[in-house]
Amino acid sequence: MNDKPWFAHYDKGVPHSFEIPQVPLQHFLEESARKYPDRACTIFKGAVITFREMDALANSIAAALVDMGVKKGDRVGIFMPNTPQFVMVYFGILKAGGVVVATNPLYTPPEIEHQANDAGIEYMFVMTNFYETIKKAQPKTKIKKMIVTNLKETLPPVLRVLFTLAREKKGGFRIEGGLRDGDIWLKDLLAKYKGAPKPNVDVKPDDTALFQYSGGTTGVSKGAVATHYNVVADTLMIKSWMTTLEEGKEILLMAIPLFHVYGMVAGMHFALACGASMVMVPNARDIHDVLENIHKYKPTIFPGVPTLYNAINNRPEVKEGKVSLRSIKACISGSAPLLRETKETFEKLSGGKVFEGFGLSEAPTATHCNPLLGENRTGSIGLPLPNVDAKIISLDDGETEMPVGEVGELVISGPMVMKGYHNMPTETANALRKLKDGKTWLFTGDIARMDEDGYFYIVDRKKELIKPGGFQVWPREVEEVLAQHPKILEAGVAGIPDPYRGETVKAWIVLKPGETATEEEIKAFCKERLAAYKVPTHYEFRKELPKTTVGKILRRELVRQHKEASGG
Repeated sequence: MNDKPWFAHYDKGVPHSFEIPQVPLQHFLEESARKYPDRACTIFKGAVITFREMDALANSIAAALVDMGVKKGDRVGIFMPNTPQFVMVYFGILKAGGVVVATNPLYTPPEIEHQANDAGIEYMFVMTNFYETIKKAQPKTKIKKMIVTNLKETLPPVLRVLFTLAREKKGGFRIEGGLRDGDIWLKDLLAKYKGAPKPNVDVKPDDTALFQYSGGTTGVSKGAVATHYNVVADTLMIKSWMTTLEEGKEILLMAIPLFHVYGMVAGMHFALACGASMVMVPNARDIHDVLENIHKYKPTIFPGVPTLYNAINNRPEVKEGKVSLRSIKACISGSAPLLRETKETFEKLSGGKVFEGFGLSEAPTATHCNPLLGENRTGSIGLPLPNVDAKIISLDDGETEMPVGEVGELVISGPMVMKGYHNMPTETANALRKLKDGKTWLFTGDIARMDEDGYFYIVDRKKELIKPGGFQVWPREVEEVLAQHPKILEAGVAGIPDPYRGETVKAWIVLKPGETATEEEIKAFCKERLAAYKVPTHYEFRKELPKTTVGKILRRELVRQHKEASGG
């Protein structure tokens, strides 16, 4: 049997493997600045920052960080949405030799505390509307300085005035009373270091570039440590897959969050690697803004998630032809299963291709993808990308390779696989294991199968991860919050099917004897302690929960009962 049957189904021009260049990540920005100096790197509400300007801004930030005392290997946080500032700050950190820790801006203070402490963040770049949130978390962390920026700083002059008058205060972008002692404005820092050369820091391919936080089987957030080499490899693997790409001519709609490894690598790094302009969308849930950007800037590449494509499909202005999607050539869909109906409708409306891929924070980001031009198989995550080896391993012994069509754990090997988890040797040893072939494999925790042509299919999640709209929710984290409620005796949390989000969070609750509570009351309690997407959307009050003989709540049994009751 051919041990890599997927090669036969690669699009023409996609290599089986290729040499990964020994360069740091900032090479992508520097090369685009050299090759396409006057081309737009970012477009934000009409304001353009060219590749040359973006590279210079990143140099200024890097010089400032080095002067502040940031040394090679120090972790620096970013807490902001998709704006030009994210791009300049990200590459400024890398050029200073720092490690980027991009944090979800929806996080609450306790969630920020955990991540900041685990990573050891001392400097944090933050958007003004999140300043007070970080300030609440700061006393319990090592954060000593915040570099603060306002959304309006990268808007065109007329919009900047309008924003100041109409939206700044209402949207929470104005910091009443100014910055606290020790904090600094990004605009002041950029003015002070304008024209500064890139600091003389020797950043090597094997140096750490990112801590990308993902959940764990235990619900504990883990920092996947990726080197420059890992991310360069994955970026170029994605680029090699896009055979219709025209370097220096593409426009990419940057709507998926940049704090997420998918947006960071398949969006930003990919764009910089091929000189594509990024149209920045700070909030992908604002479908009106997404469509306005499509209408105005006519993007050609649109990485996204199924819920986003589905929302666009159902907008009246799209159905009626008032907003055209015809500029879009290619869409990589990730983070959640892509339904056939969503794919076919979007392709009909755009004339482009939507192809499903698969990736994870531990191999930032993509490992599998359906062909751009070839056959897309419904329900399949596609074929392993160039340089990627993948196989299905027995769930019983964790070693035996399963035959074609048989179910087991998906394991992956390749140049994009992380170094390990930060400060978690046991979790690292569980995830990265040597098999009989002598190679180290990443055990993904996903249960999958491979067909005879090398297309892979995710069957189940070993880790019980819930993915509402592509976000990651770990059941235990939600259960621990519910357990803090004074009226709750015990709770089980799991994902249930949802027609819009793919999956949504449900909580099954047993109250303490004699207590009564409403769904609204429990929901309000959760909203104070969890990011909005983690808050359960469905609640069921019960007298008892199904458990194992050792007392562990059977989440899968709860889901089975729910499906049975709802006819699902």
